[in-house]
Amino acid sequence: MVSTYLANPSFFTPVQPLIQQVEDLMRAQSRGHHSELGAALDHLLASGGKRVRPAVALLTGGMLGADTNRLIVLAAAIELLHTATLVHDDLIDGSLLRRGSPTLNAQWTPAATVLTGDFIFARAAKLAADTHSVAVMQLFAETLTNIVNGEITQMFGSRGLANREDYYRRIRAKTASLFELATGAAALLSPDGEQAESTVCRYGYEVGMAFQIVDDVLDFTGDQATVGKPLGSDLRQGLITLPALYYIEANPEDAEMVEVLKGNRYSEERMSRVINAIRGSGAIDQAMQEARQFVERGLSALTDQPQGVERQALEDLANYIVKRRM
Repeated sequence: MVSTYLANPSFFTPVQPLIQQVEDLMRAQSRGHHSELGAALDHLLASGGKRVRPAVALLTGGMLGADTNRLIVLAAAIELLHTATLVHDDLIDGSLLRRGSPTLNAQWTPAATVLTGDFIFARAAKLAADTHSVAVMQLFAETLTNIVNGEITQMFGSRGLANREDYYRRIRAKTASLFELATGAAALLSPDGEQAESTVCRYGYEVGMAFQIVDDVLDFTGDQATVGKPLGSDLRQGLITLPALYYIEANPEDAEMVEVLKGNRYSEERMSRVINAIRGSGAIDQAMQEARQFVERGLSALTDQPQGVERQALEDLANYIVKRRM
């Protein structure tokens, strides 16, 4: 689930020229390889996305005094890793649109789509190695492992499961792990960064969790035409997100929700009623309040970090996450 953004959020300003260098480096990864790979990568990178994760890495590293060139390489590696996961996610989910543009699997065979995702994973790993930091490479590998393990767990164990701990584990693997990678790896490239790693990783975790919770809210409240998916698309796939969890906790006797949780075949009318019930309940506001609590904890993790434009931008980014609208 992807949301649209306000035009030119202020937190990009300190790193905007560097973001363009990250973009150029990502596009360069297909050079010397099959032309279709280049076309696919160009399509994926042109289809949207604000490069929030690269911005987090660049801002964190800038705040801690890391070398700019190594940060650009790191940021490109992280965004390519994110892009590769989206390629595979869209194929697994059968999604034909992302951010209003056709997905790769809408145009290519499943085999070609899988191989393209694999290629992008490989190029992301090569860029991580180009930071010349074994610690960064280890963190990158651990993050990829967590993402894949989270997807497998979701596929085999999370459908229809109304369990908060399962939900938090799932969104950490899916989303927060990449924010933790962006902050932690940037710290590892910084002078004395090991001392700051745990603190900035905490910022990454809290902000990443908030980011996904807001996306899950927008899955119920967003503009279906913009997203290209029906409202409540996660629930339709049997995935219980935070708004649904709050609704279930407040309405345990809702017979239609019980049937949805059981995975019983349901009509479009029934699913629409359940989704509208969640939309009209207090569950949406409760989920947003929880996202704000994650943001507050993320901000507190920055308290002892160096003052400057980069830290202010990280604070602005955290606050912006809970202001997004579809």
